[in-house]
Amino acid sequence: MEYILVEHHRNVSDEELIKDLKEVALKLGKDKVTQREYKTLGKYGRRTLITRFGSWNKSLEKAGLSITTRKNIPEEELFQNLADLWQHFGRQPKFHEVKQPLSKFSVSPYAQRYGSWYNALKAFIATMNGDIIETKQTNNEKNATNNPRSINYRIRFKVMQRDDFKCQICGASPAMQAGVLLHVDHIVPVAKGGQATMDNLQTLCQKCNLGKSDLDMNKS
Repeated sequence: MEYILVEHHRNVSDEELIKDLKEVALKLGKDKVTQREYKTLGKYGRRTLITRFGSWNKSLEKAGLSITTRKNIPEEELFQNLADLWQHFGRQPKFHEVKQPLSKFSVSPYAQRYGSWYNALKAFIATMNGDIIETKQTNNEKNATNNPRSINYRIRFKVMQRDDFKCQICGASPAMQAGVLLHVDHIVPVAKGGQATMDNLQTLCQKCNLGKSDLDMNKS
C-alpha cells in the first residue's frame, strides 16, 4: 500500500483560489460553477473555498460568477432584467455579459425556461415588439398611483429602441461611450399633465436629463 500526503492548501492565496474557480468556469463554458463541478475539475477542495470566503455563493461572487438559486422566476421579471441590460449596453447583450453585478440573473434561468439563450432573446424581442395599448390617466388615477412618474418597462424599451438607444439632445450612447446612462424622460412633465405615452417620452442621457430638469424648474 502506498501512502499519499493530502495537501490542505492552507497557504494558498485568495487570488489563486479565485483564479482556479474562474478557470473551471472557463473550461465548462459557463458563468456558474456547482460544487460538484468544481470537485471534479478544480485544483483545490471546494471546502477550502467555502471556509476561506464564507460560502460557495460568496466564492462565486468573489470570482465574478453568477449565482441563481431562485426557480420559476416570472417571465416579466426575466424580461425586465433583459431590458435593463439592453439599455445599459445600448445594444443586444451578449451571452458572457449576463452576469452580476449588471444582471440580476445568470443565463441559466433563461436557458432553462426557453431552451437556450438564443430562444430567450427571440421570446423577449417578440414580446417587446408586440403592440402596447396606451391609456391616458385621469388626475384621480395619477393620484392613486404610488409613483406617477414610473414608466412600464416595455414602453421604456420601445422608446429607447425608437431613439436608437441615443440621447436625443447630445447623441450620447452607451454602445459608443462606456459609462453613459440613459433615461426615459417625459417631454411634458407629469406635474403639467404629461402622460407616459410614446409621443410624450424621449431618451436622454443622465447629464441632459438633469439639465432639462433644472430648466423645467426654472420655468415653473
